[in-house]
Amino acid sequence: MLKMARNGLSVVSGWFLKPAKPILYDRQLVWIAIALMITGLVMVTSASIPIATRLTGIPFFFALRHAFFLVCSLVIAAIVMRVPLARWEKYSVPMLLTSILLLVVVLVIGRSVNGAARWIPLGVFNLQPAEVAKLSLFVFLAGYLVRKKDEIRSNKLKVSFISFFKPLCVLGIIGFLLLQQPDLGSFVVMFVGTIGMLFLAGARLWQFLMMLALALACIGMLIAFEPYRLLRVTSFLNPWQDPYGSGYQLTQSLMAFGRGDWFGQGLGNSIQKLAYLPEAHTDFVFAVLAEELGLIGVIVVLTLLFALVFKAIIIGRKCLEDGLLFGGYLASGFGIWFAFQTLVNVGAAIGIVPTKGLTLPLISYGGSSLFIMAAAVAILIRIDFEQRVAAKFSSEQPADVDDEALDNMDIAVEQGSLGLQSLATAEHSQREQDKKHSNDKE
Repeated sequence: MLKMARNGLSVVSGWFLKPAKPILYDRQLVWIAIALMITGLVMVTSASIPIATRLTGIPFFFALRHAFFLVCSLVIAAIVMRVPLARWEKYSVPMLLTSILLLVVVLVIGRSVNGAARWIPLGVFNLQPAEVAKLSLFVFLAGYLVRKKDEIRSNKLKVSFISFFKPLCVLGIIGFLLLQQPDLGSFVVMFVGTIGMLFLAGARLWQFLMMLALALACIGMLIAFEPYRLLRVTSFLNPWQDPYGSGYQLTQSLMAFGRGDWFGQGLGNSIQKLAYLPEAHTDFVFAVLAEELGLIGVIVVLTLLFALVFKAIIIGRKCLEDGLLFGGYLASGFGIWFAFQTLVNVGAAIGIVPTKGLTLPLISYGGSSLFIMAAAVAILIRIDFEQRVAAKFSSEQPADVDDEALDNMDIAVEQGSLGLQSLATAEHSQREQDKKHSNDKE
């Protein structure tokens, strides 16, 4: 009896005293994403009750759908985190071709909302191929930059120009299909992300200046030749000139910000969402947030979004420093994507850029956007995980150990089966090998 008690005590003391397993993922990144998702659920619930009651008679119709999308996005994120980066790099081209096919399909069978055919009806939700194309394009670009980095940095003018021009041709094809919907906002986000990733890969300054001039000229022509785009620009410059017409949405958004003051009107107490501000739970959810939570709430949410972008850039920099080029380029591209889309959404709400119909990452209502953003964050977590595993294993690798352990680690990462538990097993095996070698030497 005494022996059993002693054994039980040793087990309990060992459980409490043994060192904690190493954390090989960015917990801060996980909590930032969860905080943004919870904020989105709360604000979509608050902002959508009036329109849901008016359209369906069910006050929480959009809130329940958003909660369902949120659960699905977490499932998608859990699956995506198990996929090793090597798989994303290997299948980047098929992913891109699939997204281009979806952009063609949406032009044929797409569901039109407010004059734009951007959604493919799938019953439970409507798929927006533009969101899939964003993720696919950045994954493709990361793989392309790994393969062509030397050519992009080449001092030979022809070689450098061709390697710089090829991804722009891909972007041009996607852009052409997006403009048929039309969806200029998504194209601009992809363009900025592409240019940013090419810059990180070492492209020449004159190439950027040339592309910037060409892009400004093309965007100017697209705005001038489409009356509704021209109307958006002119109303953005002075929305109060026609507050009940072309400037209506922006003026209502500005009034929401004005009512918010420092601490807001209180959660659920927005007036603008009742029947005044269009798209209050989607594109302009940030205006409702500002009205209900005030400047303090705005600062908190923007800080979370900035932290998400900052984490992506830091992860990308670490990967590039460690030679993990695919992960580095992809994480940096995600950071640019998140930052610019946030800038456009918030800027449209406060009147510093024309309205573009882009969602606020992880906050706005919308299944496709939430799924893709959650997948992108999951890939970020995976990138950070593989970088930490590589750094930890290389720093602890003894000089006299053969390459078998390294091969096993590479196989585990390739199969996507490497987790915290498997790392602990690898470390235990490593310690056993060290003991064996030391005994042999003695």
